[in-house]
Amino acid sequence: MSDILYENWEPVIGLEVHAQLNTKTKMFARSPNNFGNEPNVNIDEVDTGQPGTLPVINKAAVKKAIQLGLALNAQVARFSTFDRKSYFYPDSPRNYQITQFYNPIIFGGTITCDIEGHTKHFKVDRAHLEDDSGMLKHFSSFAGVDYNRAGVPLIEIVSEPMMHSPKDASAYAQALRAILQYLGVANCNMEEGGMRMDANISVRLKSEKTLRPKVEIKNMNSFHNMEMAIESEIKRQIEAYSRNPHEDFSKVIGPGTYRFDLAERKTVLMRRKETAHDYRYFHEPDLVPIILSDSDIESVRKDLPELPHERYLRYVSELKIAPDSASVLITDKYTSDFFEEALSIAGNATSLCNWIIVEFTGRLKEKGISLEASGLQSAHVGHLVKMIEDKVITGRIAKQVADDMLVSPEKDSKEIVKENPDYQPVQDTSIIEPIVDRILEANPQSITDFKAGRTKALAYLVGQVMKETKGKASPDIVNTLIRKKID
Repeated sequence: MSDILYENWEPVIGLEVHAQLNTKTKMFARSPNNFGNEPNVNIDEVDTGQPGTLPVINKAAVKKAIQLGLALNAQVARFSTFDRKSYFYPDSPRNYQITQFYNPIIFGGTITCDIEGHTKHFKVDRAHLEDDSGMLKHFSSFAGVDYNRAGVPLIEIVSEPMMHSPKDASAYAQALRAILQYLGVANCNMEEGGMRMDANISVRLKSEKTLRPKVEIKNMNSFHNMEMAIESEIKRQIEAYSRNPHEDFSKVIGPGTYRFDLAERKTVLMRRKETAHDYRYFHEPDLVPIILSDSDIESVRKDLPELPHERYLRYVSELKIAPDSASVLITDKYTSDFFEEALSIAGNATSLCNWIIVEFTGRLKEKGISLEASGLQSAHVGHLVKMIEDKVITGRIAKQVADDMLVSPEKDSKEIVKENPDYQPVQDTSIIEPIVDRILEANPQSITDFKAGRTKALAYLVGQVMKETKGKASPDIVNTLIRKKID
């Protein structure tokens, strides 16, 4: 498919994001909300749909939903209700899900994304509370069901169909995850299924104003994979319409539910799309409505923390961090909190940011582990940057210290420098001066270039001395000596 052909089309993308709320107990039962336990231990009669059992609304889940609504600048409904959504899967023991179809708790809202220095705003249509299903476990000769997840509280956030690229969708989802983490209402651990994304995708000619048929890609738990899945589906639809330019849209792309085959890098049809009629929604007779007063909502509002976009603006305006670096820093709450803790020691915000999101993150990525899992302590990183700022160590030595810190994360960087003689910087001019003399004698052209106003020549000479001293010489002393001798 040519780029020219692609330029004639506009993708239209909407996301449905399911996030598990980190309550102690489940949405409608008293059983524990814990991940990682033995199968079928965190269950009770309500979770397994035993006859005669009655659900009870989890107040903590309701409060977390209010927090999200306020963080999104959405309308928090004073009156919301629960409904039954019928479907017959083995991981749904009572054969229906309790959700909020007719009267959700959140209407509207905006998610602000800070993408590589650019700010975008995406509209939320609604968000509602519901409970999760169990998990099917497939083995070599049989399948089983683990109901530990059945009944776990979910908040489903449904965007308006206003994203037009896979990058937009990924940025939206990452910004939403950050908001949920900053609020402390959800862990959003994607490997554990704590946050899952469904994407609704259609394409249309750029001259068109109405939407064409959409398809849904289900249960994605990786931002990178979601981008690939959306890109694959966009191309599939454009190619289908291009081959059948005069065919009825609904006959070219039929509504359906798809999954993304990572090995094949393409979307695969699972089933034809159900409609609201198929789910037979009706009011949940065993649950009372949620009725909230203005004071209920305001009591939650006063305790809202600093949110990702607010932190981004502070980093850029007050700390003078580059916008693209700030957007990377605030995306993950653990990383941003790590930075906040280290900053009180390090002093230089820009340098500290670079060490966290470039130097340490780069090293950890090679090892396949996250900053949170690395065992690194924020104070130790703060001390490393402080030693650089105070010229106790050079940047080159600091890189070696960083390597050692990952091997022994329990050790402070100050202790690592103190114990290793190779990490002691050379400040003695009587040692550095003969090296400077040799470098100047060997590079007369660089001296001529510097005198002619070419500042890069000085940097080259300093670099040669640093290379000769294996990065241990003080750059300030080297710089001063070279200038003095050339003058």
